[in-house]
Amino acid sequence: MKHRATQSAMMRIAIAGAGGFAQILAQQVSQTAHALLVLSRRPRPELEEYCPGCQVAVVDYDDVENLRYTLQGVDLVISTIAGNEQLNLIDAARRARVRVFVPSEFEGDLSHRPAQNDPLDRGSQSALQLLESWSQSKSHHRLRYTVFSCGVFMERFGPGGLQTYGIGAGCGVQGPDDYLVNVQEARAEIIPINPASGRPVKISMTSVYDVAQFIAAAIELGPDNWPREFRMRGDTVTAQELVEACSAAMGVPFGLVARHYQEVEAQAEACQQRGDWAQWYYFQRLLQTANGRYHVRQPNLNEATQVQPLSFRRWLENVWVNAPI
Repeated sequence: MKHRATQSAMMRIAIAGAGGFAQILAQQVSQTAHALLVLSRRPRPELEEYCPGCQVAVVDYDDVENLRYTLQGVDLVISTIAGNEQLNLIDAARRARVRVFVPSEFEGDLSHRPAQNDPLDRGSQSALQLLESWSQSKSHHRLRYTVFSCGVFMERFGPGGLQTYGIGAGCGVQGPDDYLVNVQEARAEIIPINPASGRPVKISMTSVYDVAQFIAAAIELGPDNWPREFRMRGDTVTAQELVEACSAAMGVPFGLVARHYQEVEAQAEACQQRGDWAQWYYFQRLLQTANGRYHVRQPNLNEATQVQPLSFRRWLENVWVNAPI
């Protein structure tokens, strides 16, 4: 049964993309009273089946005019795509006079990402710069935008990693061995200390299902009142605590490799020199984590809603209790 929209007027909402995260988000948004449109590269009859009232529009992200036509009458666009396709979507949203745009930026908060030369950039800076320019336009329709920052998806540490949920293909973190801890094989590789502060590295995490709940709750608050950035988190732990939580959940000791920041920098440089880009990105994720990229501070969306996200330990227990080993 759909919840009645109380704080916000009825809207038409479009979710761009039909991958794992988009589908989870669509299921949550479809429970509100707002009309929902999902943009997909191919038909998705199964999505319309388990998201009552949801419509699916097959689009070509290389055709801005086609996108503009599809977005006519849409109030809010939530993107789960990246790169040039997202830039085209932003342009089409502006032309269609969409009120608010949510870019595909579901990671650590904006203030702790590299301002320039971001090694993990997937077109993020270009998208944010374009959105900022259109949000201040005096000669064209102003397209407002809000970023939702959530840290790291907890599902990275579930059975099979993010690929089990159809997430992570565009950012190189699909597999269970791509980031910090391989839970099933009971091993981990971390940088435990932030080199600038000398303090333990902290990582904020939120389950993708809780992220979807947070976004749906924010929609009910009304996007006209949204800040430039909504920050949420399910839990924050140190890198060492993350490994300990995984070890406790599995009931076995983990093989832990704890590296110094400068050591990983040297390894990344060596990878760059020999053109081993997959390993280079792996080390860059370690370095960015140590720099505090995924530590979400002052989560204003937690305070603004009644969503009660899962802690990391509780989430681990839930996903691994019946998982095949």
